[in-house]
Amino acid sequence: ISHTWFLSVIQNEFRNGKIDLDSTMVLLDKLRVPFDLAHVKHVFKKTIDKQKEPMITMEDFRAIYRAIAHRPEFHELFCAYSSNCRFLADTDLIRFIKKEQYETEACETTALEIIFKYEPVEEVRKRKQMSFEGFIRYMSSEDVAILNKHHRTVYQNMNHPLCDYFIASSHNTYLISDQLIGPSDLWGYTSALLKGCRCLEIDCWDGSNNEPVVYHGHTLTSKILFRSVIQVIDKYAFVASDYPVILSLENHCSPKQQEVMADYLSNILAGKLLSSTIGGAEVNQLPSPEALKFKILVKNKKVGTVEESMLRRDFDSHGETGEVSDFENVSDDDTLDEKMPLCPRSGSSKRKSQYRPSSPPRKKAKIKKVKVAMALSDLVVYTKSTKFVSFEHSLANQKCYENNSIGEAQARKFVKHSAKEFISHTSRFITRIYPKGTRATSSNYNPQEFWNVGCQMVALNFQTPGVQMELQNGKFIDNGGCGYVLKPEFLRNHNSTFTPHNIGICSKPVHLSIKLISGHQLPPSNLSKSNKADPLVHVEIYGVPEDQAKKKSSVIKSNALSPRWDETFFFNVQVPELALIRFCVEDEISLVANEVLGQYTLPVMSLTKG
Repeated sequence: ISHTWFLSVIQNEFRNGKIDLDSTMVLLDKLRVPFDLAHVKHVFKKTIDKQKEPMITMEDFRAIYRAIAHRPEFHELFCAYSSNCRFLADTDLIRFIKKEQYETEACETTALEIIFKYEPVEEVRKRKQMSFEGFIRYMSSEDVAILNKHHRTVYQNMNHPLCDYFIASSHNTYLISDQLIGPSDLWGYTSALLKGCRCLEIDCWDGSNNEPVVYHGHTLTSKILFRSVIQVIDKYAFVASDYPVILSLENHCSPKQQEVMADYLSNILAGKLLSSTIGGAEVNQLPSPEALKFKILVKNKKVGTVEESMLRRDFDSHGETGEVSDFENVSDDDTLDEKMPLCPRSGSSKRKSQYRPSSPPRKKAKIKKVKVAMALSDLVVYTKSTKFVSFEHSLANQKCYENNSIGEAQARKFVKHSAKEFISHTSRFITRIYPKGTRATSSNYNPQEFWNVGCQMVALNFQTPGVQMELQNGKFIDNGGCGYVLKPEFLRNHNSTFTPHNIGICSKPVHLSIKLISGHQLPPSNLSKSNKADPLVHVEIYGVPEDQAKKKSSVIKSNALSPRWDETFFFNVQVPELALIRFCVEDEISLVANEVLGQYTLPVMSLTKG
């Protein structure tokens, strides 16, 4: 039956006897078989090498189709559950789903849904059976992807306060290359938003003709108009996710141009801009992502309290300015953290306070006044930027809607020496971590160590590919890719005893067994002319220090089309709620160098059995 079906699909293309490469690919498409262009070209070339013309017969095409689609590991599985190795009855399929895919609830309906979705041969479908053709389509589909299908949509409780979530965050979003001389581009914002990023950074400076500009100050990076940035954000803010977008303003503008910024924010974003509190004027707890759906929040220095700005809401505050106290750090390893070594500058604002820390966290910290236009200040509601002094100072003085930005070097010291206090702090206040200024090439730090202590906004250079961004993408593939992932209970609890180095009884360990079976149509190596990579696979766990692990498969020589391993790896994961698993396929170029062919990262808790 399958043979008759196959001929009926392809024979029309062979009415002239033979077909070329383009027609071969059209036919594979028609047969709904996932194929890689390079591999088809390679197999096609091998087939025609013996002939004079670049054309193949129907029999040649069938051989190519089988080489690409009929994977032996699928056939072994199929035959293990089929009584005649030709068809799976619905009862056979149920057995397969229960035993191999661990779907214990599977019943006749489950099997029939799969048969009707994937079986291409109508006659077989009508008999409630599945042919090998249907089985390979099912086994190559999204329905058997390793990412838990329930985690591909928003499934977490979105009614917790904002500080209870990890939030996908970008650093210097306007840059699409390095931090010193590269271009600033609106694409930085479009691209980040389309990837589900929910916190964008905008560096604002006075521009000519009273038009604020966005660029990396005191460097040779190019400039873009603040107005254009806000227009792009307005257009793309809620394409990938319905949940709130936070604009982190790194504001260097004069009060006059700050007013221009406030006008652009209000006029362009209109109803999307959150400019007043939800419910009552008094703020005792941050609202939830659910309550802030389709809203854009401004994160900036703010004069006074939210309650005070609500009282001014009906008055025009243009022309008015206020002052906020700021630290002028003279000697601090983080002074140069956020921006280039070329431009020592202070961070975000701090509320006026007579507080004198018992052990000053800063050497020679001078207080300076920064002018803020009231029109812009009043647009800041739940995300007021406040200079970080110390954990004990925050506990005594900080309001729930005030947040801190901490440079990676200082944050790393806190992780090492004050993890418990750090977690207590992040359970209460949104904390943003940013890369140090010496990362001139826009390199990234490992975000995992800061997620481990509950930091919500771990800002990365989205334009820089590498393991760090792969971890970021893997972390936020969870919860429907909406950019908000609920922190585990032990990172939300104000009295948590958990630390990454001392996990206690906060988490239930998981015993993980990964069987690496095979690969299929791996991308050919850039350094190989024969399309014959020597692939190997790394399986890595990222999490708390105790969970960090890396295992490596054997190398399969000269086979990128269908390498077979059948190797099993075991991991004991102590804190699965924070762990990510990364599969990285490499081509062994030499004993000292490998080329990455591809990778996939996802949360350990989002793995599907089977």
